[in-house]
Amino acid sequence: MKRGILAASLIALVLAGCKTAPVYEAQTSPRSPGYADKQLAENRYRVSYHGDSATSRETVEDFLLRRAAEVTLKAGYSAFVFDHRDTKTKTRYYSDFAGWPGWPGYGWYWHSWDYGPTATYPISNYAAYAEIVLLKDDQVAKEPRALRAQDVLDHLGPPPAAKP
Repeated sequence: MKRGILAASLIALVLAGCKTAPVYEAQTSPRSPGYADKQLAENRYRVSYHGDSATSRETVEDFLLRRAAEVTLKAGYSAFVFDHRDTKTKTRYYSDFAGWPGWPGYGWYWHSWDYGPTATYPISNYAAYAEIVLLKDDQVAKEPRALRAQDVLDHLGPPPAAKP
């Protein structure tokens, strides 16, 4: 019995190590995880961050905030304000079942009938979008919603390491 508990603990430990950390890098394609930004006017940008199924909504929104602050500083401004912001959720469902009668080991199959124990799992991806208006120092005092870019980055801490 102790051997079974030890084996189960070892498997759980190995599986826990397989979970990947969220990636903070530029998107490589429209469907890949990562950030993107586009200048719309001299002081206005559209920024976005698309997460994968392992990235929580909170992390996606933090990465959007981080990218907005980085864009602000890179453009030579000190602060920004969100003009519009939204987070969208895309959920799909994964179903599995114990297998076709007599065929153990074939566990994933879409079906409309009830063969054996089934389980359905939701898998969600989040994408956060925003339009930001960049502000100079003299404009910040007049805008109560302004976020100082460097303060945002200091509060969020360093970004996670990029993929090797």
